[in-house]
Amino acid sequence: MSYINKPFEELNVMDDFLMNAIAADAEVGEDFCRSLLSVLLGRSIGKIKVVAQYALPALTPKHRGIRMDVKIEEYEADAQVCPVNLYDLEPHLQRNLHLPRRNRFYQAKVDSRYMNRGEKNFSHMPDLFILTILNYDPFGYDYMMYTFESRCVEVSDLQHGDGLQFIYFYTGGTKGGSKELKNMLQYLQHSTADNATDKSTREIHDYVSKVKTLPEVRQGYMTFDELIYYERMDATIQAIFDLLEDYGEIPESLIQKMHDIDNEALLKKYLKLAAKSNSIAEFESAISKLSW
Repeated sequence: MSYINKPFEELNVMDDFLMNAIAADAEVGEDFCRSLLSVLLGRSIGKIKVVAQYALPALTPKHRGIRMDVKIEEYEADAQVCPVNLYDLEPHLQRNLHLPRRNRFYQAKVDSRYMNRGEKNFSHMPDLFILTILNYDPFGYDYMMYTFESRCVEVSDLQHGDGLQFIYFYTGGTKGGSKELKNMLQYLQHSTADNATDKSTREIHDYVSKVKTLPEVRQGYMTFDELIYYERMDATIQAIFDLLEDYGEIPESLIQKMHDIDNEALLKKYLKLAAKSNSIAEFESAISKLSW
């Protein structure tokens, strides 16, 4: 999403840039995430480690990696190595995503980093919570939160015990949550002093206000649109590969050629050609004839 027409002063916590800037702040980031998680999940949060914009690269150039908006590891008080809980905090303003399958993909990528080669004891994996915050109702039931976990179809009260939960928060929801949760969700959507109506939201607003006064954050916002530009480029390249992979293995030379392009308009032309091509060779021939 491009923020180019949105003044810095009007950014809300739901905007990726501001969420990441606060979470990454060395002074308030951990306190912000701990306070936010405690309200979203309705329980206290212990010792945590926060990484904003945590990237997990693809296994190969033709596969897709992910970038977690905010990765939060929670540890036992005396533990230093293995987290007990892992949180992927993802605010989303973009629509038309198949969120359940997207989150399934994210979960698989995240889990793969918590088992080392040769390790056999899977019980050491941390519990994983994929937390998606939305400004629209993803399921249409007007709930503030929708929690999904694995259960047995035949025995409904038999839990799978895999330590995995997908939780979707709807900032405009009216059902199924506490007053504190409702206040927090409203504040995330409209992050103004007027919406800081209780102790938790006032605490979060203090963190937000502090980070917004930092000159480097304001300056970073000026270049954020450039980051979004390259994300769109990556998405277009991936769409080209998705179309071509039906015709066989994509040559490394073609993969490299696509990644070397720094022209969004040209990539869009290539995407149209990929959709019309009946083979990888036909696509390569078509783009070689395309003048620019």
